[in-house]
Amino acid sequence: QVQVVESGGGLVQAGGSLRLSCAASGNIFSIDVMAWYRQAPGKQRDLVATIRSGDTMRYADSVKGRFTISRDSAKNTVYLQMNSLSPEDTAVYYCYVVVRPLEDSSHAFQYWGQGTQVTVSS
Repeated sequence: QVQVVESGGGLVQAGGSLRLSCAASGNIFSIDVMAWYRQAPGKQRDLVATIRSGDTMRYADSVKGRFTISRDSAKNTVYLQMNSLSPEDTAVYYCYVVVRPLEDSSHAFQYWGQGTQVTVSS
């Protein structure tokens, strides 16, 4: 089994910064994808940023130039540095990972974290 735990959310004023962390643990052989999604009240869950094995990164247009995704492969941890935050960034942020488990490395499985609230005040 794999556990995914996010941390680092909170309340920040517009223009401020926050750094989210997400650690995957358990019987992990490798991680193919680590990503951040967010869901604002009454809206669908949207992709924010992804980082794949080989460190290929992609961002939603709304966060390009402000958010940076990175990973520490040795710790199975992904980070999201969020700068120049605006109230429109207020949402629950979810970590998403695609993992190949030790007992079945030929298959990949998806896992979600429980979410962390980010609130940006104007």
